[in-house]
Amino acid sequence: MAGGSSFSSSSSSQCLSYAGCNFLRQRLVLATLSGRPLKIRKIRAREEDPGLRDFEASFIRLIDKVTNGSRIEINQTGTTLYYQPGLLYGGSLEHDCSPSRSIGYYLESLLCLAPFMKHPLKIVLRGVTNDQVDPSVDNLKATALPLLKKFGIDGEGLEIKINRRGMPPKGGGEILFSCPVRKVLQPIQFTDPGKIKRIRGTAYSVRVSPQMANRMVESARGILNKFLPDIYIYTDHMKGVSSGKSPGFGMCLIAETINGTFLSAELASNPQGQGTAVLPEELGQNCAKLLLEEIYRGGCVDSTNQSLALLLMTLGQQDVSKVLLGPLSPYTIEFLRHLRSFFQIMFKIETKSPEEEHKGDIKSQMDFVSSH
Repeated sequence: MAGGSSFSSSSSSQCLSYAGCNFLRQRLVLATLSGRPLKIRKIRAREEDPGLRDFEASFIRLIDKVTNGSRIEINQTGTTLYYQPGLLYGGSLEHDCSPSRSIGYYLESLLCLAPFMKHPLKIVLRGVTNDQVDPSVDNLKATALPLLKKFGIDGEGLEIKINRRGMPPKGGGEILFSCPVRKVLQPIQFTDPGKIKRIRGTAYSVRVSPQMANRMVESARGILNKFLPDIYIYTDHMKGVSSGKSPGFGMCLIAETINGTFLSAELASNPQGQGTAVLPEELGQNCAKLLLEEIYRGGCVDSTNQSLALLLMTLGQQDVSKVLLGPLSPYTIEFLRHLRSFFQIMFKIETKSPEEEHKGDIKSQMDFVSSH
């Protein structure tokens, strides 16, 4: 790992250097927020098709759009990237995302950057809204927005609106994301998730029979009704232009607790022409089981949004925020290392065993060790 805690905050102009294509988004987002230049070498240097992929190039273009005065240099083979961040500018923008990753891949990073723009961000993103790899737009709308609100980032300007759905491989979806500017964040003390009070969800189908959504809902309810009566899963069947360019269906389930924790699970059907066809009944059942697993993992923030919560704690008033997370995902662990390099911030992690908590998986309570 480059850097470590040997930096003082005055050395913010010192260039951080990394090798490899992993965690590209984390590095670009943190470089932008900390104002530190970044060099990444050996991006897939040994592969037959070396360098940045189309979805990564599209992500770099998006970062360029939301900032003003960024300097981005990429060598001819695309294996080395130099990035000198400009100012986060915001404003009204549009971006066509690469269909090889979902809009969620881009939106996750925009959620990290949007509150710190000079002007409120209002951006239209086009591409794939739901796939099997990245968090769907439905998921981020239901889990990331309530998390932003906890940090005081709210108001009429905060919304994610799905205008059209797009399934892989061809996409054709469109969403609108808008977010107000909040330079000062509220600290959070979020250590008791509380009991689950209700489950909400969306079963969507595009360019297939609308019956698919109903079949998913029935099978998911078959499992979840054993635990909780308050379950409502909306069916969303978009037609015509709103249905994008490829057929598919899927489901996103959200469990909400009495203390305002949102835990999510989702599944999507195989893209057209890839893999075996999935039955909607099977997908509904599996999605319900995934939600039960996420509830077992627990914590006050679901595994998709762990890094967003830690970032907002870092950028807010330090030494006062606390959050309880379920088992840390490998992505979050790497994010903590990057936070140390870019911001010289370290968290104190208290592990709580299932016996102490009387429920679920191992939990981690996150506090700051000390400020810079």
